[in-house]
Amino acid sequence: MNTIKTFFFLMVLTGLLLMVGGLIGGEVGIFIALIFAIVMNLGAYWFSDRIALGMTHAYEITEQEDPELYGLVAHQASLAGLPMPRVYEIDSESPNAFATGRSPNHATVAVTTGIRRILTREELGAVLAHEMAHVGNRDTLIMAVVASIAGAISMLAFMAQFAAIFGSFGGDRDRGGGIIGLLVAAIIMPIAATVVRMAISRAREYQADATGAKTCGNPYALASALEKLEMGSEVRPMRVSESASHLFIVNPLSGKTMARLFSTHPPTEERARRLREMRPGS
Repeated sequence: MNTIKTFFFLMVLTGLLLMVGGLIGGEVGIFIALIFAIVMNLGAYWFSDRIALGMTHAYEITEQEDPELYGLVAHQASLAGLPMPRVYEIDSESPNAFATGRSPNHATVAVTTGIRRILTREELGAVLAHEMAHVGNRDTLIMAVVASIAGAISMLAFMAQFAAIFGSFGGDRDRGGGIIGLLVAAIIMPIAATVVRMAISRAREYQADATGAKTCGNPYALASALEKLEMGSEVRPMRVSESASHLFIVNPLSGKTMARLFSTHPPTEERARRLREMRPGS
């Protein structure tokens, strides 16, 4: 069901992008929107992992440097039947983790130093199982594409603001939706894109919770970990760009009211409830 929802919302997001282009410049605008989407998606495919790791200041960990963490990741990757990802750590007291990479063969799992101070070994293993589920479900690529399309909509909306102020492109109103269309493109469409992006992200989180819990065989440990991470993030919100917040297992900006309102993550209480309804080992 979550996979169907994701596909549907991706189609909606793509439709919003084309609508923005059409409202700004008619057929020409739609062509420009397609070019934006292609360029940004190619960039997301090849460079999303480097961008994410750079934004979080993560650094790679080898087996010799941290055999315990490396071993936990290797164990969960083996349980999931996936290749061993690269392992990264982030110097931050805010407890969190994320996965990135365009495919299981080019995946990376990163954890903060803070997460290892508040979780038990079983809980950390469950969190890593959740992240490997993102890799196996191709969520790392899906969310990179979603972020790039949403980014293209935002860029076109920014252009629409100028077009609304200085007149439609070339002054030809037949090419777009006129001043009303430009205002819709500049104001309404970015909000709609944000809502759709949130819906996709939340669906993928629920799916990764379920997959990760089945892989590690301990849904209760993942539920407990999520609750601890939520509380830890409330106390120590992470200093990270909002554009990267969807990567993490819990919202790193959850200590901020507006960030909670537009969170890309489902409520932790609901995630924990669903996990505790699962039978261990099921």
